[in-house]
Amino acid sequence: MWTPTEEEKYGVVICSFRGSVPQGLVLEIGETVQILEKCEGWYRGVSTKKPNVKGIFPANYIHLKKAIVSNRGQYETVVPLEDSIVTEVTATLQEWASLWKQLYVKHKVDLFYKLRHVMNELIDLRRQLLSGHLTQDQVREVKRHITVRLDWGNEHLGLDLVPRKDFEVVDADQISVSDLYKMHLSSRQSVQQSTSQVDTMRPRHGETCRIPVPHHFFLSLKSFTYNTIGEDTDVFFSLYDMREGKQISERFLVRLNKNGGPRNPEKIERMCALFTDLSSKDMKRDLYIVAHVIRIGRMLLNDSKKGPAHLYYRRPYGCAVLSILDVLQSLTELKEEKDFVLKVYTCNNESEWSQIHENIIRKSSAKYSAPSASHGLIISLQLLRGDMEQIRRENPMIFNRGLAITRKLGFPDVIMPGDIRNDLYLTLEKGDFERGGKSVQKNIEVTMYVLYADGEILKDCISLGSGEPNRSSYHSFVLYHSNSPRWGEIIKLPIPIDRFRGSHLRFEFRHCSTKDKGEKKLFGFAFSPLMRDDGTTLSDDIHELYVYKCDENSTFNNHALYLGLPCCKEDYNGCPNIPSSLIFQRSTKESFFISTQLSSTKLTQNVDLLALLKWKAFPDRIMDILGRLRHVSGEEIVKFLQDILDTLFVILDDNTEKYGLLVFQSLVFIINLLRDIKYFHFRPVMDTYIQKHFAGALAYKELIRCLKWYMDCSAELIRQDHIQEAMRALEYLFKFIVQSRILYSRATCGMEEEQFRSSIQELFQSIRFVLSLDSRNSETLLFTQAALLNSFPTIFDELLQMFTVQEVAEFVRGTLGSMPSTVHIGQSMDVVKLQSIARTVDSRLFSFSESRRILLPVVLHHIHLHLRQQKELLICSGILGSIFSIVKTSSLEADVMEEVEMMVESLLDVLLQTLLTIMSKSHAQEAGEYVSCLLSLLRQMCDTHYQHLLDNFQSKDELKEFLLKIFCVFRNLMKMSVFPRDWMVMRLLTSNIIVTTVQYLSSALHKNFTETDFDFKVWNSYFSLAVLFINQPSLQLEIITSTKRKKILDKYGDMRVMMAYELFSMWQNLGEHKIHFIPGMIGPFLGVTLVPQPEVRNIMIPIFHDMMDWEQRKNGNFKQVEAELIDKLDSMVSEGKGDESYRELFGLLLLEKVEQETWRETGISFVTSVTRLMERLLDYRDCMKGEETENKKIGCTVNLMNFYKSEINKEEMYIRYIHKLCDMHLQAENYTEAAFTLLLYCELLQWEERPLREFLHYPSQTEWQRKEGLCRKIIHYFNKGKSWEFGIPLCRELACQYESLYDYQSLSWIRKMEASYYDNITEQQRLEPEFFRVGFYGRKFPFFLRNKEYVCRGHDYERLEAFQQRMLSEFPQAVAMQHPNHPDDTILQCDAQYLQIYAVTPIPDYVDVLQMDRVPDRVKSFYRVNNVRKFRYDRPFHKGPKDKENEFKSLWIERTTLTLTHSLPGISRWFEVERRELVEVSPLENAIQVVENKNQELRALISQYQHKQVHGNINLLSMCLNGVIDAAVNGGIARYQEAFFDKDYITKHPGDAEKITQLKELMQEQVHVLGVGLAVHEKFVHPEMRPLHKKLIDQFQMMRASLYHEFPGLDKLSPACSGTSTPRGNVLASHSPMSPENIKMTHRHSPMNLMGTGRHSSSSLSSHTSSEAGNVVMLGDSSMGEAPEDLYHHMQLAYPNPRYQGSVTNVSVLSSSQASPSSSSLSSTHSAPSQMITSAPSSARGSPSLPDKYRHAREMMLLLPTHRDRPSSAMYPAAILENGQLPNFQRALFQQVVGACKPCSDPNLSVAEKAVPAAPSSWSLDSGAREAQPFLSAHTGCILAPPVPPRSLLHGHYSLHFDAFHHPLGDTPPALPARTLRKSPLHPIPASPTSPQSGLDGSNSTLSGSASSGVSSLSESNFGHSSEAPPRTDTMDSVPSQAWNADEDLEPPYLPVHYSLSESAVLDSIKAQPCRSHSAPGCVIPQDPMDPPALPPKPYHPRLPALEHDEGVLLREEAERPRGLHRKASLPPGSTKEEQARMAWEHSRGEQ
Repeated sequence: MWTPTEEEKYGVVICSFRGSVPQGLVLEIGETVQILEKCEGWYRGVSTKKPNVKGIFPANYIHLKKAIVSNRGQYETVVPLEDSIVTEVTATLQEWASLWKQLYVKHKVDLFYKLRHVMNELIDLRRQLLSGHLTQDQVREVKRHITVRLDWGNEHLGLDLVPRKDFEVVDADQISVSDLYKMHLSSRQSVQQSTSQVDTMRPRHGETCRIPVPHHFFLSLKSFTYNTIGEDTDVFFSLYDMREGKQISERFLVRLNKNGGPRNPEKIERMCALFTDLSSKDMKRDLYIVAHVIRIGRMLLNDSKKGPAHLYYRRPYGCAVLSILDVLQSLTELKEEKDFVLKVYTCNNESEWSQIHENIIRKSSAKYSAPSASHGLIISLQLLRGDMEQIRRENPMIFNRGLAITRKLGFPDVIMPGDIRNDLYLTLEKGDFERGGKSVQKNIEVTMYVLYADGEILKDCISLGSGEPNRSSYHSFVLYHSNSPRWGEIIKLPIPIDRFRGSHLRFEFRHCSTKDKGEKKLFGFAFSPLMRDDGTTLSDDIHELYVYKCDENSTFNNHALYLGLPCCKEDYNGCPNIPSSLIFQRSTKESFFISTQLSSTKLTQNVDLLALLKWKAFPDRIMDILGRLRHVSGEEIVKFLQDILDTLFVILDDNTEKYGLLVFQSLVFIINLLRDIKYFHFRPVMDTYIQKHFAGALAYKELIRCLKWYMDCSAELIRQDHIQEAMRALEYLFKFIVQSRILYSRATCGMEEEQFRSSIQELFQSIRFVLSLDSRNSETLLFTQAALLNSFPTIFDELLQMFTVQEVAEFVRGTLGSMPSTVHIGQSMDVVKLQSIARTVDSRLFSFSESRRILLPVVLHHIHLHLRQQKELLICSGILGSIFSIVKTSSLEADVMEEVEMMVESLLDVLLQTLLTIMSKSHAQEAGEYVSCLLSLLRQMCDTHYQHLLDNFQSKDELKEFLLKIFCVFRNLMKMSVFPRDWMVMRLLTSNIIVTTVQYLSSALHKNFTETDFDFKVWNSYFSLAVLFINQPSLQLEIITSTKRKKILDKYGDMRVMMAYELFSMWQNLGEHKIHFIPGMIGPFLGVTLVPQPEVRNIMIPIFHDMMDWEQRKNGNFKQVEAELIDKLDSMVSEGKGDESYRELFGLLLLEKVEQETWRETGISFVTSVTRLMERLLDYRDCMKGEETENKKIGCTVNLMNFYKSEINKEEMYIRYIHKLCDMHLQAENYTEAAFTLLLYCELLQWEERPLREFLHYPSQTEWQRKEGLCRKIIHYFNKGKSWEFGIPLCRELACQYESLYDYQSLSWIRKMEASYYDNITEQQRLEPEFFRVGFYGRKFPFFLRNKEYVCRGHDYERLEAFQQRMLSEFPQAVAMQHPNHPDDTILQCDAQYLQIYAVTPIPDYVDVLQMDRVPDRVKSFYRVNNVRKFRYDRPFHKGPKDKENEFKSLWIERTTLTLTHSLPGISRWFEVERRELVEVSPLENAIQVVENKNQELRALISQYQHKQVHGNINLLSMCLNGVIDAAVNGGIARYQEAFFDKDYITKHPGDAEKITQLKELMQEQVHVLGVGLAVHEKFVHPEMRPLHKKLIDQFQMMRASLYHEFPGLDKLSPACSGTSTPRGNVLASHSPMSPENIKMTHRHSPMNLMGTGRHSSSSLSSHTSSEAGNVVMLGDSSMGEAPEDLYHHMQLAYPNPRYQGSVTNVSVLSSSQASPSSSSLSSTHSAPSQMITSAPSSARGSPSLPDKYRHAREMMLLLPTHRDRPSSAMYPAAILENGQLPNFQRALFQQVVGACKPCSDPNLSVAEKAVPAAPSSWSLDSGAREAQPFLSAHTGCILAPPVPPRSLLHGHYSLHFDAFHHPLGDTPPALPARTLRKSPLHPIPASPTSPQSGLDGSNSTLSGSASSGVSSLSESNFGHSSEAPPRTDTMDSVPSQAWNADEDLEPPYLPVHYSLSESAVLDSIKAQPCRSHSAPGCVIPQDPMDPPALPPKPYHPRLPALEHDEGVLLREEAERPRGLHRKASLPPGSTKEEQARMAWEHSRGEQ
């Protein structure tokens, strides 16, 4: 049964509980729980961490604690009954715990370890507090340590400062704001100091007197290391002041035996002393610790004969010193004992023994020496601070070691009243004695006794040093053979006070003989009494004593015999008649000197003081004695204070009139003496005397009279020193007056009361009179007034004993009121006056409400005057703080209301004015003080006060001024952050007071300034204040911990909501005046709505609807609201405000309101666009603030920029983001993109002289100047980005402007720039980028990417893997999709991120440039990959059942064309896909394309060799021919024959008859071209390569044979290859020269290509376009061909058909080593540029050494699909290496081919760049290695710059053209899985969309029709006009160009450049067909009739229209066709610098 608990209410979890039972509450160790119910060993309750979750937990897991329960029941609250500081420590440690771990994570290791140490200390201190075993002092000390550590930790962790009072956290509600401010300040100081604070006393007279802290030295002798003395020693330690040359402390004596240990065994480890009472002044003196070592033994240490063994003498041995100043620093820091070694030195001459320590200090090394290095004293020192009681308490262990207290000579700085002391310090100075007839000087020893008056020797009255017991006699040390010894030894004589009078000292002098007897012979004596006859003690001075002769027989039994003699010269003068017949005769030639110093609290050496105390003995001298009292030292006076005071008052009573004034002056002198800090502690003695011992009942009358007389005289006297002294003594004078009156009243039962009162009133009148005098011209009077004001507040407490509170208050008010106003007195008097007022306010009198009512007006009056004149602000603020503090503590009293009313009337306005002045000067401390005062006042005000305040304004202008002031102060208070960030308590209280005040004032604002009296300024000020208030950082509760948030909400609520309601209410009250705040308040209100508080947003967002409504009413639209909202939204969101929930709420609330309006359509449109803008802004902010990559930031900025332009049309914002985007591009070094971005702004400007204002970083200038500057900058960026073609039009535009202005200097500069760009284009190598298509799918992507696809322009050298890796690192949460299929809705709508990436091929726009013959490849290269808007990728798939014997029957190509929103490059490296087009290419069409492309490739290559464009190196042609012929023999195009020439196929596809015929013709053409190629090859072949040529001839015969039965006329072809004599030299003579870019023959599968490129061919056998030559594939299998001789035999064929003479085809040499990654067996898309021709030696043919086992593998690999068509290759590219190495046969070929290669002629190319790029492919039967597919990213561009315009075609030139295949659009079908290489029949592998493809023509060549031997066919050549090109010098052999026709020099008109996104003309001009056409090599110029005939037409030519009759059509078709672009030369992803270097070496080796 669960029962409510009674006692068990609160507990701490001591063991974690996992809550494994039903309704179990999960608890962690250390959590606190509140217990509600109990049942059989279980409790039910809640954790204080989660008070809303209830559950059960085991009772034995809980440690119960006592607690206070309030409001018992369901809603009870439980507070633990423990010390509040313990609770605070617990809560703080829990808060620190999580922050502490974060320090480690953030690598703040130093603070991490420091904080751990502090936390451990706090846990330990908390444990001590909880133990309950500490004394009160210890508890206080522990609490102090705890608070210091708590504050330190909070500060270093950036937590809030905790205000404290007496180590306890204060409650802000219980104290005034001023006090709270002061507590914050003191807490801050304690944190900064983090050291113990010494309490200070504030004396009642108002001067802050700080007790000097005494210092003490603890000294301990550890050991004395010596080995040569062998006798007992005495070591004397003392403190010596070198500057003054005297000892300042007693001596500490240590007695050691001859072994160095203590003579007293009990002293072991206890040889220590404490040198006490050193002042701070002493610590600055040049102090030394001096140690004198006296040995006790023989006269001479090393001579045993000197002196008998039984006699011991005290003999000087050595001395050691240690400088205190040298070690003080280390002692102060260490705070514990530290050891030092003191080296002992001996004196060289004993006569100088008394000065040895000075000589050592001065380092007079001639006078001392070190007997041994081992002689030294080891001591330890420690510095202690504090009074003796504190030292005893803090260091009990020291006092347990038999500590010797070694006092200072004389009194310390502070003399304590109970300090009784009676010490006489005697120094044996020196003596001068006669030799006495001896030959040597004497060894003199002095013996001293202290004798009483009766002759008795006083026992134990002599102390040689502390640490040893006193003795009765003293024996001096003996100086060897010295008649004038100097001792300098100090002896302390602690004689009892009662024995002092009558005692005397006797000194006996003996000669110590060193003879055998060793007698000590007495030869004289001296004596000295301790007190003189007048009762004074021996003076502190040197005394010369007379020496009297005597001998051993003389007796001193009758001391009277010598006491009657004069002891010294003064004594002798006193008694001149001395009988000469006495026993003792004075030795006139001998003298003895001593000095004395008395330190006694009971004895005096002062005659005047004794005379005063015994005044009755000298009645006639009283006047003189009283006058001389001022000359008595203070020490003497305080010793006899009570006796002196008694004497004075007795004298006063004896004769008041005669002695009154003198007694008064003496009393003033004594009172002021006690003001000295040295005697400050005697004030309690004075107080005790007045209370208990004072008996002068009549004294008050005389004291009042004298005081009044002094004051009345102050106006006349010039010297006022005595008056000022009397003013300073006012406090104690009044104490005497009041006590005297009390005594008199008691004695007389209250008689003369009225006389007393009237005399006091008269005295106050005199005081007022003094204060009212004008002191501006009298400095002395000024000091008198100041002294009076300083002392005045100290008399209140005394007056309160005799008068009522009201009476005293009236006295004070009159006095304060009598002071002249601040205008008539000097500044120094101002300060004194205010200090007096401050002490009045702090006095007990002011705490009474009765007195406050009287005093407050006059105090406020003075403060008001000072504040008006801005004088002494800090003192005034202190006074106000004290007043508010008192008012707060008394706030329950009824009178407080009246006092607050007084303060409001007097202070509020002037306080506001003062604060405005201070804040304008930024005086932080003063501002804080006055802010706290203002807040204190506002906090005390209630409804009544506010009502009176507002009613008291005479006019609305006054009210307006007041409101503006207070609102301005509040605004400044929040703007300036008067209180530091960590003063959270203060800031929250301030906010609470402000919101309360604003609630009171808003009604007055509404009431007075709304209707006809509307005042914009006041309302605007109010709104600004409210907005600032809600946005305060301290009120943003979302960013603080939940515990702190709960506390704040419980105490104050959410003040933002309160102010928001107030703000909304006031807005609604505005009515029609709302229009005045549109658009001004839109920004501020928007800032409020962006505060992350749902309630505030709900309140404030509808205001925007209100604003729209009012502007709609006034203007018919809300354009202002719209513009301002968008502007401010941009800046605020970028500052970090706003979130997704705000966007949704904004749209929801406003749409709801807008839908009810008549203007709903425009409203909804506006709200929607703002919501969409917010989406983009939030994305932009998230990108910018995070660790996002440049790509993401740039994409986001582009998105936002376009939104501003296209949807909102905000030009200024658009331009701002243009520049932000430009800066980002520059940072990422995307210079081309930066130029395009800046071009957007340039286009907005015109060439006009319109002036433009200053904007961003642009100065004020004309539009022309700005546009010129922009153009220059853009040109510069294009130059840095190597996009010179884009810069040239701008150069021309600038040139045009300069020319029109005749600015020839600039014109010259820009023309030179343009010319340099042309040079750069032709001379500098540029890399061609890869392009990648990226799809972003899923809702987790930013808005601007979500479910969109982009094409990205890759970086230099970036391949697919690298690009994909980069994208995945940019989106670490994203998952890479493993297929190229378009995702379905589940992926599009899921809360995840999916990336789909693959490479795409650009489709260039400038096809005409690419088809011109003589255009350098470097020029073409640019147009292949720039200004590209269309891209494509192919995917193979099987349609219908797959033919296992011949896959190519059913293998189709799905071709997707992507059209972007803008061309690349542009303002970004990537642009969104605007349109997708999908067509399907049939197997037959693909076969046609493949064969046709290969024919074009062969033609181009053969043409180059035929016209000697390629010199010397035939390798390229060899490989190309070998590739085609060998493929045809071993599979190749035979598969096409099987697939498409089969009767079944023809029957089933009757519609394909024409295409089949076309394929047949192409195959025939290929045979013809191969024949021509072999003829050319035979002409140029190197003798070493003849076997290869023979093999090619043989294989060519096999190829023809295989086609013979298919084409019966084939055997009649190619007579050039027969054995008959054929003019092979003229075979191709008539063929027009091919363009230089066709000389690109290194195949993509050659080792060169493996190492040097990432391009892939779409076919192994045919070039994809005529403008590119086939890539060369090396033979890698011996089975690929026969022996060279056989091959040659097979090549003996003839070419009888003249129409094929001159035809040239490119030959692709196949390698069967590896599966081909190309998509077709017959097409090769890309080939090397002209600069990259590879020359192979004769050994480059198929190696016969390779085994036959590769044959089958090669044939199987011919059937493999291209790498880029495998789905896996998109994500997992195929490797080209085996275990990091090239396959064996490839390595062999690599060495053969690359070794013999000539390097490219272009010096700018790197080795990698000189390697030949492979053409990208989509499906291939080629064998050869495929390298990894690269990743590249692309940027999207929206600006089109046309190329430098080519010359137009001249009439008479024609071009040859062939058809393109166009395919319908369709969706991308799903990809098929990747396949491994094996011998079984191959299944089709789907295409990877990642391969870059050729961009030379409208469509890509894809699947071949069969897997038979490679058959090539001739494609149509385009014969057209070639554009003019300069002679090429960059090809390998500097091929001379064809001679130009004269008419080709005509220049067409310059085409204008359009830089616009929406230019329809540009869009139309770049629009491409869905499928590209296949172009043959274009621009082939027909020769002169005298030249050899051209190539004959193709066999199927009759099907085409006659070219000469339809030239226009063809040209038009040609123009409409998109043109392809060249690819770059690049390295494979895996290539390294070592590989590049190796390739370079191979090249050079091959040349050698």
